[in-house]
Amino acid sequence: MPRQPRKSPRPVSAQPGRPRNSTVEEILRVDHAGEYGAVRIYAGQLAVFKYLPGKQETVEALTRMSKDEELHLARFNDLVNERRVRPTAFAPIWHVAGFALGAATALMGEKAAHACTEAVEDVIDEHYAGQVRKLEAMGEEEAPLRETIERFRLEEVQHRDEAIAKGAKEAPAYPLLSSLIRTGCRIAIRLSEKV
Repeated sequence: MPRQPRKSPRPVSAQPGRPRNSTVEEILRVDHAGEYGAVRIYAGQLAVFKYLPGKQETVEALTRMSKDEELHLARFNDLVNERRVRPTAFAPIWHVAGFALGAATALMGEKAAHACTEAVEDVIDEHYAGQVRKLEAMGEEEAPLRETIERFRLEEVQHRDEAIAKGAKEAPAYPLLSSLIRTGCRIAIRLSEKV
C-alpha cells in the first residue's frame, strides 16, 4: 500500500485568527527586553543604596520606579506569550549588564544614578513614541497595544522628569556619562529587536 504524503504543518499564527506581523513581533521583543533591563538596572541601584545610611528617600523613589517597571515587564511577558513572540536571545546579557549599570552608577553617587535613569528614560521616550506612530499606521487592530505603549511611555517620562528634578544633570561628568548610557541603550534596542 503506498504511503500517504505527509501534510505539511500549518503555520502557527501569533493568535488564532491573527496573522504574524514582524513589526509587532519586533516591538514586543524589544520592549520586553527593555523592561527587563530596566528592572535589572533598578535592582543594581537598590543593591547599593539600601545598605548606605541616609539613603532612605532614594531607596523609596527607586523602589517605586522599579515597581512600575515590574508591572510593564509583567504586561510584556503576557504579550510575548499571547502572541508567541520569541524573546531576545540577549536576555542573559541584559540580566548582567542591567544590574552592572545600575550598581556602577549607584556607586558613583545619587546624582549619577539619577543621570542613568534620565538617560535611559529619555531614549525610551523617543523609542516608544516611534512605536506608537508605527502602530497608529496599522489601524484599530493594534489600538490596545498602542495604548499600552503610550501609557508606559508617559510613566517613563515621569521617571525621567523625577530624575532630572533630583539632580541628574549635576552628576560628575554628566555629558559623558549620559552619552555613554544613551548609546548603550540604542545599541541594546537594535540588537533586541532582531535577535
